Amino acid sequence: MKVALGMPGRPLPPPAPAGVGNLHAAEPFPVAARRELADTQLRTNLAHATSTIRAKRAAVVAEVPDWEQLRDAASAIKTAAMADLPALLVQLDEQVTAHGGTVHWARDAAEANRIVTDLVRATGSREVVKVKSMATQEIGLNEALEAAGIEATETDLAELIVQLAGDTPSHILVPAIHRSRAQIREIFLTHMAGVDPDLTDEPRVLAMAARSYLRERFLRAEVAVSGANFAIAETGTLGVVESEGNGRMCLTLPRTLITVMGIEKVLPRTQDLEVFLQLLPRSSTGERMNPYTSLWTGVTPGDGPQDVHLVLLDNGRTAALADEVGRAALHCIRCSACLNVCPVYERVGGHAYGSVYPGPIGAILTPLLTGVAAHGDPNASLPFASTLCGACYDVCPVKIDIPSILVDLRRRQVDADRGGVPGGLEVAMRVLGVVMGSARLFGLAERVAGLGRLVARGGSIRRLPWPGSLWTESRDLPAPPAQTFRSWWARRRGAGS
Repeated sequence: MKVALGMPGRPLPPPAPAGVGNLHAAEPFPVAARRELADTQLRTNLAHATSTIRAKRAAVVAEVPDWEQLRDAASAIKTAAMADLPALLVQLDEQVTAHGGTVHWARDAAEANRIVTDLVRATGSREVVKVKSMATQEIGLNEALEAAGIEATETDLAELIVQLAGDTPSHILVPAIHRSRAQIREIFLTHMAGVDPDLTDEPRVLAMAARSYLRERFLRAEVAVSGANFAIAETGTLGVVESEGNGRMCLTLPRTLITVMGIEKVLPRTQDLEVFLQLLPRSSTGERMNPYTSLWTGVTPGDGPQDVHLVLLDNGRTAALADEVGRAALHCIRCSACLNVCPVYERVGGHAYGSVYPGPIGAILTPLLTGVAAHGDPNASLPFASTLCGACYDVCPVKIDIPSILVDLRRRQVDADRGGVPGGLEVAMRVLGVVMGSARLFGLAERVAGLGRLVARGGSIRRLPWPGSLWTESRDLPAPPAQTFRSWWARRRGAGS
């Protein structure tokens, strides 16, 4: 299937390039994960935060008797929207324009950054306030604005913490999940101008300090940059859901509002929000509804921003849409429920993934957006960052079959590596195939493996010489049973059975 979205009223452009920006890991996942595993404070913070969110989500989901039907409806709406995406985007463009807004189409991160930077420059302002936006993190907008001499201030509390610390987000919904309250206090004392030196690490006190710091910026900002959780094609309405009210301030106070949105966020009808506004808060923060749901349609004379722009971002999404298996990843509504149940994410955190999209959804979405250049591409290791336990699929509110997509991406990588000098994994698989294809060799292997009981401690083997060390460096090996199935069977039925 070939998909070319094009720009309304213009000849179709060449196929969109692969995604660029903060999507490329600098090192393979196993290398980064090994480093993160050594951070015991990180693992403690992650275990506490994810277990708390999991419990809250489970409680509020159990209150909804038709939860599975809602998931089915969301999956169907997203599937239909992706099938009709070019037409829906044109309809959205027309409706936003009809209501006084201006729509821009960005093929990749560089083009989106250039559009936003030029829009801010045209206002004469040298600073912007931002409401949390994964799309602007993906394209590295803050860095692009800084290079242009424009100061960008994140107003989401967790995003502000990350920005002040010079850090990168570690979670889609809770970007500072890897930071403790004591660490946040130190960040505020070190980087937040005018903060009370007697600041404590009490959550209410920290929130009040951030509120005081941000309020001045809200009141003087002429330009705001936002993301969007949803866009409604039939009306041109954009929507943001949040918990702190900072988004409402960004969306209403400045004169100019620039929204950067991935093209996959579009929904056909206003009625579709009924489904997603039930699923999203319960799946993300474990709340029955979001405290703040902001919807706006173009420009309302005399009320709110009078100069409204929408930047529709491709950045690899067209390529992902053309992937018959992987396109379901574009259904994601960024709730992060899959992160909170993933045993891999809970131990290594988001930085190990190297992309702005961590966790199970990031392990499929990132390589689909960027493509995988070659075996040495660090993004090629992301689909292997999973135990395939299936917990991510069980909690996904739009029923993305992440495990199946992970397996398919792994298959492609293995197929791409065939030929040439075989790697260690390929050699091991070939040897295993020969052994398992011969009853005599398999029986011999069982007897050799039984010697592992001599070095096992507490039911597991924790250290083996090479090449077994390649396994035991990162995980324990279960001790071989005292009796194999074949020996049990022979004893039960007799050697001649």
